[in-house]
Amino acid sequence: MQNDTNTDRARRYKAYVSPLGTTQIHLRNPNIIAWWSAAFPGFGHLLLSKYLRGFILFIWEIVVNVHSQLNLSMVYTFEGRFEQATSVLEPRWVLLYIPVYIYAIWDSYRTSVDMNKEYLLADRENANFINFQVTSMEINYLDKREPWIAVMWSFFMPGTGQLYIHRILTAFFYHRMGGHYCISIPCVGRPVLSCYR
Repeated sequence: MQNDTNTDRARRYKAYVSPLGTTQIHLRNPNIIAWWSAAFPGFGHLLLSKYLRGFILFIWEIVVNVHSQLNLSMVYTFEGRFEQATSVLEPRWVLLYIPVYIYAIWDSYRTSVDMNKEYLLADRENANFINFQVTSMEINYLDKREPWIAVMWSFFMPGTGQLYIHRILTAFFYHRMGGHYCISIPCVGRPVLSCYR
């Protein structure tokens, strides 16, 4: 049940409140979004609230990275063992990794530019949006939050800062990924993925 129905028929809204969280569009620096995607594919899309694309790119990066043994090769390169670095790499998987990595950076940059244009148009329309919603899952509303409190909660437990700012899907993702510390340990020439809680 929605307590308030929007009688406006605007083309663009600045925010959307749903049981799964609150999504807002605002101006973002496309270079920063692209750098987050360069740091780890999918992170730039998560910052843009493009969850499906972000999760797919994130999981794709992990799968391809593990199968290509790219991190182990990088460790050997940093140690100066270049022959071992080239011998452990799986070329087919590396060739899959490179285009998806470049695509993630390009797409996050392009999407942030497009969303900035959409924000400027939505700001010009200044349409009313539903800021309070009651459903069978939860009550969700739009209010002001302190960023430092979200940082504090995330410091204590990954994902709780996202819960604080009503981003349920991102909170679940950060909690699942932040609750495990995965490292790659070279063991008899093969990497062993070890996870610690």
